[in-house]
Amino acid sequence: MKDDQRVPVAISSDAYFFEKDKSESILILGIGNYLMGDEGVGVQLIQHMNNMQLPSNIDILDGGTGGFLLLSCIEAYGQIIFVDATMDGKKEGTISLIKPKFASDFPTALSVHDVGLKDMIEAVYLLDKKPEIQLITITINEMKPMTLELSNNVAQAIPKAVDLILDLTKEVYANHN
Repeated sequence: MKDDQRVPVAISSDAYFFEKDKSESILILGIGNYLMGDEGVGVQLIQHMNNMQLPSNIDILDGGTGGFLLLSCIEAYGQIIFVDATMDGKKEGTISLIKPKFASDFPTALSVHDVGLKDMIEAVYLLDKKPEIQLITITINEMKPMTLELSNNVAQAIPKAVDLILDLTKEVYANHN
């Protein structure tokens, strides 16, 4: 095998999230369906961050359309920042930060998977070890099935949302030291 070829390594998500103590780390969890255009902005943001040099205390995860399968990795973290699309009637590309205390604090207009995400958050609040949760939403106007492309306003919101995330992670780090 040539030096420039790497063999992909399969990592079980459960093993990865429990092989080290993640309680001082921050998980950035992008939620959305990559194949539904703007609805996939959460996972598109994670892909954007994957190309960045991030501090060692930040982990990123493409959570797809959410669900209870994410609970085991969520439980490992002390801090989680969710990123998701919302259809809340605001101007397309609007970035909002919510610091929910209960699943009912989440906006009612999360995109198509909102029941799954809210149910998962309710389950998180039942765990013995509850992470601190923040939610960043990016307003979308429509979902376009079978497209990977984001509208201009939503695509332009990604770098701004990443800046907000990095500011939040610095704030968390400062508060814990």
